[in-house]
Amino acid sequence: MDRRQQKTRKAIFAAFNELLTQKKYNKITVQEIIDKADVGRTTFYAHFPTKDDLLREMCTTLFNHVFSDVLEMEKTHDFSAATDRSETMITHILYHLRDNRKNILGVLSCESGELFLQFFKQYLNNLFERNMSVNNCGKLPKDFIINHISGSFINMVQWWIKGRLKQSPEELARYFKAVINPIFR
Repeated sequence: MDRRQQKTRKAIFAAFNELLTQKKYNKITVQEIIDKADVGRTTFYAHFPTKDDLLREMCTTLFNHVFSDVLEMEKTHDFSAATDRSETMITHILYHLRDNRKNILGVLSCESGELFLQFFKQYLNNLFERNMSVNNCGKLPKDFIINHISGSFINMVQWWIKGRLKQSPEELARYFKAVINPIFR
């Protein structure tokens, strides 16, 4: 992708993010996005066939960073030198959810919230699969356990959001780790 295309995508993402802070996803029109991004309709559709595709790309971009194996220093947190990989990754994810809460609340409260959660769960499944070894849990399949833990994490995040993010990301990560520790080595 050339620099001009990257600049256009960045403008569309920025416009979409800004609109998500102002109104619900289902109330945002493509026209509003292109007006705010200052791009043409044809240009928008050359990058994103639908508004849902824009959401999908936004999720992919966000999740590729949040779930990266390389943690770097960021504005609100620095886990680049952390030693406890699993708790660090969980805390890192929670920081990003907290820091992007306006966008996430907008997406979760709309009809495409399920799409966001589906992507989120896929990334969580991959994270837990890669970074955690499951104890012998009898005859339970590993993929069942991973899926259950990912679902539990999503429910915890929804509980956290409903409670207005009263707990810090570190505190919530400790809660989650206490619950899942018996399952992992």
